[in-house]
Amino acid sequence: MELFFQQTINGLGQGAIIVVFAIGFSFIFSNLGILNVAQGTFATWGAIVAYYLCVDAHLPIWLCAVVGALAIGALGVAVDIICFAPLRHRSTGLFAPLISSIGAWIVLLNVAQIVIGANTNGFPSGAVPKLVIHVFGLYITSMVAIDVAVAIVVAVVMGLLLNRTRFGASVRAIGLDERTIAIAGINTRVVALSTAFLAAAMSGLAGVLSGLTDNVITYNFGESLLIVGFAAVVVGGVGSLGGCVLGGFAFGLIQVYSEQYVSSAFSDAITYSVLLLALIVRPRGLFGRTLEARA
Repeated sequence: MELFFQQTINGLGQGAIIVVFAIGFSFIFSNLGILNVAQGTFATWGAIVAYYLCVDAHLPIWLCAVVGALAIGALGVAVDIICFAPLRHRSTGLFAPLISSIGAWIVLLNVAQIVIGANTNGFPSGAVPKLVIHVFGLYITSMVAIDVAVAIVVAVVMGLLLNRTRFGASVRAIGLDERTIAIAGINTRVVALSTAFLAAAMSGLAGVLSGLTDNVITYNFGESLLIVGFAAVVVGGVGSLGGCVLGGFAFGLIQVYSEQYVSSAFSDAITYSVLLLALIVRPRGLFGRTLEARA
């Protein structure tokens, strides 16, 4: 039983990273209608930027994480301007922006391989917090605690931003009817670019947390976050912040339990099985809303 509780703690830590990624993925999908598969590569690049800032610039790891997230937010804006903005005022549905995001994904993935190489990299010894807390015979590492704390902070801040600010009202409005808020005098371009920035920054932050937690960075490690993050968004419900939190933690636990009690080889298969079952039983997710397809 002690092993089960220990793996539950580990699963919550893994789920916290998925929560941060899923919130960013859902944010751009639900409000701009963009199924951006490059979000996984954004996570990879967040870790890469933080890694080089730590190794070459010798910055504190917390500053590396912040700068990494902000840099990927800027990258998300650039990708939006190049790949999605030209499609935004056309009736292209989900297909054209999806193809455009695949192009961005392939380019960024190949550049990542050139920059960091095909080998596995890790943060220098001493850069990653290694404090271990003992509670009732269980071990809680500092990174697990940090992951959960960051996920909670991101969820609370995004909830306040969306529901208590004028910007949040504009973002929610553009998710429903972009033409109407443009007539009302709101700069839809600024809102769209701000949305792209926040979504990418959250993916970058999730990548940094994942790289620090496992201390493993490869040019394509963010792709696994894309798979499970997408599953968390679909099961939780597109556009639902609470759904992203619930789905993220749930899939973190599913991954850890399946690796412990079944086999790590079947982890992705189990994830997809849960996703498929959820789509059959409740296509809109647990707390999802109807999404209007647009670029």
